[in-house]
Amino acid sequence: MSDELNAPPGVDPYRASVARIYDYLLGGKDNYEVDRQEAVRIMEKMPELADAARENRSFLIRAIRFLATNAGISQFLDCGSGLPTAENVHQVAQRIRPDAKVVYSDYDPIVAANGRALLEDNNLTRYIQADIFEPGSILDNDIVRSHLNWDEPIAVLFVATLHHHKGDRGRPAEVTAEFLDRLPSGSYLVISHLIDPHDGSGEDEAVAQMREVISSGSLRGVISRTQGEIHELFHETELVPPGPAQAPEVVTLTDWWPDGPLLQAPNIAQRIMAGGVGRKA
Repeated sequence: MSDELNAPPGVDPYRASVARIYDYLLGGKDNYEVDRQEAVRIMEKMPELADAARENRSFLIRAIRFLATNAGISQFLDCGSGLPTAENVHQVAQRIRPDAKVVYSDYDPIVAANGRALLEDNNLTRYIQADIFEPGSILDNDIVRSHLNWDEPIAVLFVATLHHHKGDRGRPAEVTAEFLDRLPSGSYLVISHLIDPHDGSGEDEAVAQMREVISSGSLRGVISRTQGEIHELFHETELVPPGPAQAPEVVTLTDWWPDGPLLQAPNIAQRIMAGGVGRKA
């Protein structure tokens, strides 16, 4: 999206978008100058921000591989997915299970329209416009109900989305509870979220700085949660152990089934997100 003059109808190419900034941080091309400027502004305060975005995407890929390979999941509902970019849910899942079905959603109607256009050649994927904080807009959507088989397990993904709710602090937990209540047994919940260590560490300072920098710009702000508060978003699901011989718990994303031994210690930006995968009995 290098030419603002050719922006699609309804797109404001002069107002930054979370989805397009995330696309830029991941090396994508579906972004405008205003998105790049906002990303640069944030990275002036947090130079390693792109590392956090890439770590979040890496966690998503590992979680999908686990679900498709080890858990036998072939249906995915990605809530707040943003723009399709490198290594999307359907690409990872369909390499393992060619029949895997995916529904993407985003609250931004323009992002959803762009997503549909980018995915129109894949007949096993759908993209809807819906607000994750209004679960009925997704759970009762005709496309979601018809494209997925609700008699079989479904993986629901809230990857770097729930921390964007700035209203009632308890609302994200209500959202995940409503989804879990409607999901079939054997379904999975995948969550990544900005973590607040509350321990005076470098991560603690980095998270506080991120909240301040994002809130001072044109984007809606973010809210962080402690490890225990993130765990509560999973409710009564059985958490998948984050590694061999480990207790089931929420961990920083770098620690959730990493692809082999780490060659160097993760930087602070790579440690400010935590999450996990939980299974509904």
